[in-house]
Amino acid sequence: VAGENFDQSPLRRTFKSKVLAHYPQNIEWNPFDQDAVNMLCMPKGLSFRTQADNRDPQLHSFIITREDGSRTYGFVLTFYEEVTSKQICTAMQTLYQMHNAEQYSSVCASSSCSMDSLASSIDEGDATSLAKLQRYNSYDISRDTLYVSKCICLITPLPFMQACKKFLVQLYKAVTSQQPPPLPLESYIHNILYEVPLPPPGRSLKFYGVYEPIICQRPGPNELPLSDYPLREVFELLGLENLVQVFTCVLLEMQILLYSQ
Repeated sequence: VAGENFDQSPLRRTFKSKVLAHYPQNIEWNPFDQDAVNMLCMPKGLSFRTQADNRDPQLHSFIITREDGSRTYGFVLTFYEEVTSKQICTAMQTLYQMHNAEQYSSVCASSSCSMDSLASSIDEGDATSLAKLQRYNSYDISRDTLYVSKCICLITPLPFMQACKKFLVQLYKAVTSQQPPPLPLESYIHNILYEVPLPPPGRSLKFYGVYEPIICQRPGPNELPLSDYPLREVFELLGLENLVQVFTCVLLEMQILLYSQ
């Protein structure tokens, strides 16, 4: 388990994650920092869900800034896939049994009763709350389907957010689709890693994803730097008043700290 969150139910806890594979193994000008990428891809750690939880894929980005000031940009699509290991499913049920036993003990202690007279001593309100606890805060291996979070990530020298997002979404659809894509998945990964070049400054580049073509554009030398992040989301997240205040602080060269989940 990552962190000390044992008070939470097992499905609300986070667990230690790790990088399963990365390609290519290493690049001379951009060595792969496994610990940094792992932490930034899953900042809260590995998480589990059941069929009753929301499992919509989510995209986020990160920046790795090195000592020399150079930057590397990462774009991550997090999704949930079904757990096929019977051992992991059994372990999750065991965690729930232990968690529910602790909940019983805490309710019993608050009611000043002994375990022998648990049924007769817990008042109606406590019994109702325990029933709800078992119904909504449980995992039954024979009834529930367990899912675990997984990430696919693209690391790039420039922040081509929209192009990376479209490629990752298409790759995810190909992985989860019952109908296989036109070519093996390895072909698309090899293509974007080794065959799609960076567009020259001031030029656009069109390349093929899994299902649809993808276009990315690089600003020229006399243009503003590449900013592929949608401004609409900034307004939606911060609101107009907060954004004006942040912009004012930028103009006044004040120090700004944005804190987010």
